[in-house]
Amino acid sequence: MKKIILLIGVAIVSLSCKQEYMVRSFDAVQIQKFDIENTSIRAIVAVNKDELLFAGSRGDIGLTEDGGKTWSFKNIKYQDSIIPHFRSIAKTSSAIFALSIANPALLYKITSNEHKVVYKEVHEKVFYDAMIFLDDKTGIAIGDPIDGCTSIIMTDDGGESWNKIDCKNLPEVKEGEASFAASNTNIAFYNNTIWVVTGGTRARILKSIDKGKSWQIFKTPIIQGNGPQGIYSVDFYDKNNGIIMGGDFSKPNENKANKAVTSDGGKTWTLVADGLAPNYKSAVKYIPGTKGKEVIAVGKTGVSFSNDGGKTWKDISKDGYYAIEFVDKNTAWLSGDQKIGKLILK
Repeated sequence: MKKIILLIGVAIVSLSCKQEYMVRSFDAVQIQKFDIENTSIRAIVAVNKDELLFAGSRGDIGLTEDGGKTWSFKNIKYQDSIIPHFRSIAKTSSAIFALSIANPALLYKITSNEHKVVYKEVHEKVFYDAMIFLDDKTGIAIGDPIDGCTSIIMTDDGGESWNKIDCKNLPEVKEGEASFAASNTNIAFYNNTIWVVTGGTRARILKSIDKGKSWQIFKTPIIQGNGPQGIYSVDFYDKNNGIIMGGDFSKPNENKANKAVTSDGGKTWTLVADGLAPNYKSAVKYIPGTKGKEVIAVGKTGVSFSNDGGKTWKDISKDGYYAIEFVDKNTAWLSGDQKIGKLILK
């Protein structure tokens, strides 16, 4: 009897493990498209299956709360003359934050009652690329180098105030090394660890294990050497396993040294063999609930899928998008030029 009970227990455990994740494969997917006129959208926050926030290129913040059936918009101008070009957006439990790319850099805190500038930076080289919150208090935004280091601003009070990290506390970057404001995905985090990716003359990883207090920098084998080459996106499944993707924006159909994986937290990277898929991509994301096996990458060249942690890939849609954010293993929101997409994986 004890043996029978033991065997039943093992079978139940085995079955539950199998039910937790089973390898999926997709030959093609359909993406529901929502037209959003007169704005390019590179930054989104996927709240749930029904709710999505976006920041656009004409000072616009968009929201749907019914799965895309209806949309509401807030249009922001600075001093009634400057239209912020937003490519970064983030959300806490109490506010939305949107950051513009160029001089002057304008970081807005937006609530139901008001919107106000909580950080402003004026410099001929200022250009902010991405922003995320690690939790309700801690946020980070990164931009192109000024004075020899990556521009990094951080908040520890929920976004009410932001401070720029001094270059003496950051690794030196090479002339022509910068980040890309392509999809708001060149920052990733896991617990207290933050990764930032670069491109241009060098394609490297900046890493902090203490919420931005100290930083290291590591080389990658991603294509690099001139302006449009490098890493465009990074994601980590846990503290050790991550993926980077990009390529050459000026040669989007080229598939050469544009994707790599790590198993040691980003210290070393292994190129994924060049092949048919994927070519240049601007965003890459692990699909939640799939044990780091399923990954999707998007770009203006289409959508690609991997079910072995990024080792092999299959093109599953020719629809071009800039960014993708998942809400669960079956649902993702996408953004592109004058459009939002909704992807259902089944």
